[in-house]
Amino acid sequence: MPNERLRDALLRNGLDLDKVSKATGVDPKTVERWITKGRVPYPKHRHAIAAMVRETENYLWPGAVAAARKVEIAGSEVVKVYPHRNAIPVELWDRLIADSTEHVELLMHAALFLVERPRFIKDLKQKAANGARVRLLFGDPDSPEVAARSEEEQLGDGTLAARIRNALAFYRPVIGVDGIEMRFHRTTLYNSIFRFDDEMIINTHVYGFQGAHAPSLHLRRLSAGDLFETYSESFESVWNLSKDAVIGSQ
Repeated sequence: MPNERLRDALLRNGLDLDKVSKATGVDPKTVERWITKGRVPYPKHRHAIAAMVRETENYLWPGAVAAARKVEIAGSEVVKVYPHRNAIPVELWDRLIADSTEHVELLMHAALFLVERPRFIKDLKQKAANGARVRLLFGDPDSPEVAARSEEEQLGDGTLAARIRNALAFYRPVIGVDGIEMRFHRTTLYNSIFRFDDEMIINTHVYGFQGAHAPSLHLRRLSAGDLFETYSESFESVWNLSKDAVIGSQ
């Protein structure tokens, strides 16, 4: 079976058979078999290709890494565990936002704490202008899922929807900006995901607790890791189920 993920990753990065052959030191026909026949390269070749296309080995070759090894690597992807999101140092948020150049992906309900940062919206516009892809997923304030979460977090009827609308007002300057996409989701939000290139903050959600008081994980992507990739795929699934955000009417 052809490896379509590998084929797509190479095409997106402008890599043909000869370029991959030279980078890995194998015959072009071998590279072709990796693509058309789904053959799995040796680990050293997987590492090289994953680095070239900035994808994880698990994404390009699902099942190639042994389960026990995945467990070991997943532990290394966890940089730090915070008992509460509001315990994350301001300096970490500053670095993650400042250093990201390719991907900013945020899955949240409102995340008002982000727009309270004076330069956050300006930073998003600048990153998009420099070629980054910015994707923002907000909870749909009119959805039953948001209403239920407002009650579950003991915020009261309509409070979370109001917070979302307040947050959306800050994003009006980026409406229509090339490279910035915004959508509403109606999913049960198990985790808020804040991705900045190859690092993430995962804010878990705990019944009865507001997000700021729930635990958070700081993750850093590793080539053969599975943990970062799991949350990345979760973001993609929610994105595909969501609709364009209409901020002006909120």
